[in-house]
Amino acid sequence: MTILRSVSVLQRCIRVSSMQSTLKRGYAVSSSPLRKTGLYDFHVSNGAKMVPFAGYSMPLAYGDVGQVASHNHVRKSVGLFDVGHMVQSNFRGATATAFLEWLTPSSLSALPSYGSTLSVLLNEQGGIIDDTIITKHASDAYYVVTNAGRRDHDLPHFKEKLAEWNASEKGKEGPVEMEVLEDWGLLALQGPEAASYLQSLTSFDLRQLTFGKSAFVPIEGFNLHVARGGYTGEDGFEISIPPSQTVDVAKLLTKDPVQLTGLGARDSLRLEAGMCLYGNDLDETTTPVEAGLSWVIGKDRKENGDFIGAEAVRKHLKEGPPRRRVGLVIEGAPARQGAKIVGPEKEEIGVVTSGIPSPSLGKNIAMGYVKNGFHKKGTEVEVDVRNKLRKAVITPMPFIKPNYWRG
Repeated sequence: MTILRSVSVLQRCIRVSSMQSTLKRGYAVSSSPLRKTGLYDFHVSNGAKMVPFAGYSMPLAYGDVGQVASHNHVRKSVGLFDVGHMVQSNFRGATATAFLEWLTPSSLSALPSYGSTLSVLLNEQGGIIDDTIITKHASDAYYVVTNAGRRDHDLPHFKEKLAEWNASEKGKEGPVEMEVLEDWGLLALQGPEAASYLQSLTSFDLRQLTFGKSAFVPIEGFNLHVARGGYTGEDGFEISIPPSQTVDVAKLLTKDPVQLTGLGARDSLRLEAGMCLYGNDLDETTTPVEAGLSWVIGKDRKENGDFIGAEAVRKHLKEGPPRRRVGLVIEGAPARQGAKIVGPEKEEIGVVTSGIPSPSLGKNIAMGYVKNGFHKKGTEVEVDVRNKLRKAVITPMPFIKPNYWRG
């Protein structure tokens, strides 16, 4: 396959995947106007191609820089993503830790100050309402980021559970309040040169900010919440910004060698890194055990944690889940969301939830779910790609080696 054809296939695959995701969530067919982040005009002025995503108008790519070129720039240098569509919230109160440990299976009481963890909000059946990043600022204060595509579900869920909690005996020990940081910016600076670039703008020693840690960092006159981590598998930072400062900070962070990067490259980067996209790879019928996210369940909570959905989660932990999330390398052609995974007896054993040609590996990679027992590394299966069975092999994720800064 030529390079030009590879680029074309990748672009088509990402466009279809994005369209399927938005159609599945109802945004592309919604009559509601698309929301805009505080950087909408900034994107347009920089030649962005704007597309509907998770209820927002978001940049797919910029100018004549293709998605593969953007992807490779992040892997080799540094890119900047607008993730201001994500929902940022603060939770405060004497029982904030206990409240969030009721909504999630994570051991937040053991999380150090300014430490972060990936977690999941669960329903009564143990299904994932949303995946989230929770950062502990103090025992009674947390910063929580949830997905834009789940905003209209998550916020009512939080409101309902807060009212229930604050009316309970536990809540009476100290009510919890929630503040949604409406219109705040959120920028992700990602890539092997992210740290050196950001370090040139601050006197704060970023070496002490290891993966999963955060701090308020002075950046050229701004005092911003900076968390080390991201969605690409590369070293990087997610920077929360007050609305009045978002454009100025974005301009500050887009000087050479930083390249503005859109949704197309973000999708291929996150899949290579084995990261889930809610609505594709996670939903309310999927437990964290099925999703390969058992590690977000605190060790002390697996046996006796009092969290929503605990009974169903514990059953999967003890008996094994009926299906498991796996990685796949597929021969011949890229598989897309919804492609059937077929076992050795030609029986359907699962489904692909995300798939692309990998720019970094030169292979067709995918993520999906298979029946328990077919999930082991090296298991040979087939995937139905446009009515033709293609050979595939179960492959550990992430597909690329992560480059997180751990000190």
